[in-house]
Amino acid sequence: MKLLFVADPLEQFKIYKDTTFAMMREAARRGHDLAACEPRQLRWERGGRVSAQVRDIALTGNERDWFVVRGTRDAALADFDAVLMRKDPPFDSEYFYATHLLEQAEREGGRVFNRPRALRDHPEKLAIMEFPEFIGPTLITREAQDIRRFHEEHQDIILKPLDGMGGTGIFRVGPNGMNLGSIIETLNQGGNQSVMVQKFLPQIAEGDKRVLIIGGKPVPFCLARIPQGNEVRGNLAAGGLGVARPLSARDQEIGEALGPILQQRGLLLAGVDVIGECITEINVTSPTCFQEIQQQTGCDVATLFVDALEQELKKLKTLLRL
Repeated sequence: MKLLFVADPLEQFKIYKDTTFAMMREAARRGHDLAACEPRQLRWERGGRVSAQVRDIALTGNERDWFVVRGTRDAALADFDAVLMRKDPPFDSEYFYATHLLEQAEREGGRVFNRPRALRDHPEKLAIMEFPEFIGPTLITREAQDIRRFHEEHQDIILKPLDGMGGTGIFRVGPNGMNLGSIIETLNQGGNQSVMVQKFLPQIAEGDKRVLIIGGKPVPFCLARIPQGNEVRGNLAAGGLGVARPLSARDQEIGEALGPILQQRGLLLAGVDVIGECITEINVTSPTCFQEIQQQTGCDVATLFVDALEQELKKLKTLLRL
């Protein structure tokens, strides 16, 4: 197969932990051809197909210079067997426009994973609100008075921006309400920005678990990201310690409930974040943790992913022949 990865610059990859690299390595091991481009290289000209300036690459097996460029060319996205959208957040206007270009490539016969429309329809924090039976007390609002009421009711709360990533912009406010006004002003920008407010879950001390769902099925191990020191955030980018664990009964229940729904919507891969027994986010843009889980448990998550990708492509080809 010919695979195109739409991602951040390859030169910036930290291959010892990068999930996109793990996908590439497993695909290359199976003999698939690899190409890569950045979202900024996507283009659509009148009368033509969505295309990009792509680099055909080969993996070297070296840690430092981990890839070589075999050639650079213009290519229509629909000419690849699969296009994998792996651009990291933030989900800003340029990411939004990229999904529209990718959706046009789908109309031209391209096969994009995760599907562009599904990426747009599942904002990673808002998406949890569809599953109230699996989440803790949560509020989405711009209004300061709503946040104050929520704090008065639940006493210990977490506030975060809807477009944050890696734990950026997350605040905890305890029963004394210290700095709540200032935090509200910082996050809601005078009522111009929506804020997510959640009841603080003390189980964060045991880790913010990343439950991966591939092809509608939960991976049997999760990565618990445990806050260090006085930090309230477990995100690896914020210094959290990643510890792989088998799924709990509740994790399995969540994965089995959400998996078929997400798969049906075109989300081949999703990362569901769970604290205690509650979902806190559903990550769909470029879920990670493949390598950390494999290194600690031996569960080859990249193999599970490429298996699911190949099965999905076979299914699509069968449907086209009907």
